[in-house]
Parts: sequence; structure tokens; C-alpha cells
Amino acid sequence: MNCRSHCGACCIAPSIRQPFWGMPAGKPAGVACTHLQTDLSCGLFGDPRRPDVCERFQPEPATCGAHRHEAMALLGALEHQTAP
Repeated sequence: MNCRSHCGACCIAPSIRQPFWGMPAGKPAGVACTHLQTDLSCGLFGDPRRPDVCERFQPEPATCGAHRHEAMALLGALEHQTAP
């Protein structure tokens, strides 16, 4: 599966607990990443400053569903299930 354009769910729904460039305290779940562009693409895509967790994320139906709203719900539920 390829990343869906104009989605950005993976840049909003999950938390990123490690500090990274532009977000020294990490990113809380449900908050848009500082690097999320207006077209909902990642401004750090291909940049070595991109967090490892983002670099490793691979879109798939189980996390992205059929559309952006489903992706937000699926990733939000996964975040809730794996929260410390």
C-alpha cells in the first residue's frame, strides 16, 4: 500500500515520545506534528532529522483503512491500546 495523499493521519493521531527536531518534547497523540504541511504531507520526508518511528512506519490497510477518517480512528485506537 502506498501512502494516501492529503491524509496526514500518521502525523496527527499517534504520539511520538522521543524528542525530535522542531518538537523537543516529542508530540502528543492527536496533535499535528510541527512538520505537517498544508497539503498534509510530511515536511521532513527524506530528511535525516525525521524521527525513526516515522521513517519505519509503513502504510497498510490495518492502520490506514479506506480513507483518512478511518486512518485517524484506527491509529487513534492503536495509540489508546498501546499507551503506557
